[in-house]
Amino acid sequence: MSERETDDHTGVETTGHEWDGIKELDNPLPRWWLWVFWGSVLWAVVYWVLMPAWPGNSGYTKGLRGESDRANVSRELARLEAVRGQAGAKLKSVSLQQIEQSPELQALALQVGQSVFGDNCATCHGAGGAGAKGYPNLRDDVWLYGGSLDEIHRTIRVGVRSGHAQALGATVMPAFGRDQMLNAAQIRDLTEYVVALSGRKADLAAAGRAGLLFAEQCAACHGPAGQGIAAMGAPNLTDADWLYGADREAIGAQIWNGRNGVMPTWEARFSPETLKALAVYIHANAGGGEEEVAAIGGAPTP
Repeated sequence: MSERETDDHTGVETTGHEWDGIKELDNPLPRWWLWVFWGSVLWAVVYWVLMPAWPGNSGYTKGLRGESDRANVSRELARLEAVRGQAGAKLKSVSLQQIEQSPELQALALQVGQSVFGDNCATCHGAGGAGAKGYPNLRDDVWLYGGSLDEIHRTIRVGVRSGHAQALGATVMPAFGRDQMLNAAQIRDLTEYVVALSGRKADLAAAGRAGLLFAEQCAACHGPAGQGIAAMGAPNLTDADWLYGADREAIGAQIWNGRNGVMPTWEARFSPETLKALAVYIHANAGGGEEEVAAIGGAPTP
């Protein structure tokens, strides 16, 4: 610290502070800065009076304007529901097929379905519906529980292992290793057998040893040739589509742990019109085919 003095170069008085020989000048703040500062203080006081601002022990100051973000959101949601309700009324009395056959109704369903999908489905299936590891791709022609418009609508409505009385996925993949139904060597042989089923190079000796094992343990669901049984939700093991990974480690882990995914039922949350719109949207983005019933490998959802 040093005493205040006048700087020889600028003629400005110093503050008396000095660091390593550098002295601080006592220049006044720019007038424009002071106006902005005091204007901000004034605006803050006005805001505290007009708007909710200060927390208290049992609540907060409401402000003279009575503004509430919670109330504003509730009003916006109510407005959105009213708009959707008006649009949905056009979809209520028509079938799924009639919606797709009418350009006007299909455009409406696609608009509603896209909004609902983004809010509720994209978290798992991705914004474009392309899925990810453990989450099915909804944009291809590979489906576990059927890819027709009616089948997609059913899956959305009741879900998979969702607790709904009509939920899909009653058949589950056993955890052959974890539950000690098979030993590690048997699971390695089965892994090679599944790799061979999908047309890839495999250890033929191991696959040969697993042939009888597959017939005894796996064919009841996946079929004798491993092509899956859609009615049971059992995936096709002979194609190139795998939900949890196609390498040996991933296949072996699936046999060992028996993953069985869950898709929620949306029947209680969405109106019948919204369910229709969502089904039409997914069906259209998947190509709109009526007979895509091949299985997603290991997939618990469509």
